[in-house]
Amino acid sequence: MPENLQIEREASEREALVHAASGVAAPPWAQVVAPDVVGLRIGIVNVFFIGEPGGPWVLVDAGVGNCAGKIVRAAEERFGAGTKPVAIVLTHAHFDHVGALPELAEKWDVPVYAYALEMPYVTGRAMYPPPDPTVGGGAMAWLSFVYPRGGPDLGQRAQMLPHDGTVPHLAEWRAVETPGHTPGHISLFRDADRVLIAGDAVITTKQESALAVLTQKKEVRRPPAYFTTNWTQARESVQKLAALEPQSMGTGHGQPMSGEPLRAALHHLAENFDEIGVPEKGIYVNDPALADETGPTHVPLAANVANLKIKWGATAALALALYIWQRRRAA
Repeated sequence: MPENLQIEREASEREALVHAASGVAAPPWAQVVAPDVVGLRIGIVNVFFIGEPGGPWVLVDAGVGNCAGKIVRAAEERFGAGTKPVAIVLTHAHFDHVGALPELAEKWDVPVYAYALEMPYVTGRAMYPPPDPTVGGGAMAWLSFVYPRGGPDLGQRAQMLPHDGTVPHLAEWRAVETPGHTPGHISLFRDADRVLIAGDAVITTKQESALAVLTQKKEVRRPPAYFTTNWTQARESVQKLAALEPQSMGTGHGQPMSGEPLRAALHHLAENFDEIGVPEKGIYVNDPALADETGPTHVPLAANVANLKIKWGATAALALALYIWQRRRAA
C-alpha cells in the first residue's frame, strides 16, 4: 500500500476509535493517538490533550511562542467553553515546547510538572548547552543557533514530577525517563493500551529539514540532532521506547503512528542507532554535555566556539547584505 494511503487509513481508524469510544467526533485539527489522546500541531511542533470530552484533562507541552490562544481555542472546542486542565506536563523545556507556558499557566492557574533534571530550565536557573547546527543538515538545523536556549521562570507553578514514575492527575500513565535530547526528558506511557507520547526522544519527521517539516513525511527518526547533546543517552532512550512495544505513538514533531509499522520502525532505529541515528561528526558525538539538578555541569568547549563562529559569520553576512542593498539604493 502506498505510504500516503497507509497514513490516511491509520488516521481514519484512530478517528473512528475516538467516535466509537466517546460518541464525540474528533475535531478537524486533531491528531488522534487514542480515544482520549489527541494532538494539535502548532507550526513545527505538537501539543497533546489527554482526557475525555466533558471530563478532567491534562495538557502535554505548550508549543512555540504566541500560540496560547490557539491552544485555548482547541481545548474549548474539545472540552467545552471556559475549560482548563488540571495540570500541564512537560516532556522537556526546549523553546518550542514551552512557548505558551507563561501565558497558559497564568490564565489557567495550574501546576506545571517537569522531571527533576528539567527543573532548572523552567525556573530561570539555567540555559541549555548551545545547539550544534552542523549536524542533521537542512535549514532547521543551520538556523538553530538563533533558537532560544533558556526557558521561562515559572516560579512556584513549576512542580517536580515524582521520582517513582507516577504522574499527578494521570493515574494510568507513567513517566519514562528518556534523556539525551535534554537531560530531564521524559516520555509518557500507558500500559493498559500501550499508548506512548514520546516527546522528542523519537519523532516521526526529519525535523532538521524545513521541507520535511512542511510536508510532514512520516518516518520514525532520532531526536532533532541539533539540540541533542548526549548521544549515548539518546540511544538508550530509543531502545527503552522500542522495548515498550507501543501500539500507538504521538511525538513532539510529525504525525502519530500505530500498529506493527510503528513497532518495526522503532526496533529498526533502536537496533541500528549508531549507524542511522548518531551523526558521523558533531560537537556532542564524542564529548556529551552533562547535567544535574542545577543545570549543565559540562559543556564541550567546541560547542561555545562553534556557536560563536556561526553567529559571527551570520552577523557578517547580514552586514554585507545590508551594505550591498544600501549601495544599490544609492546608485
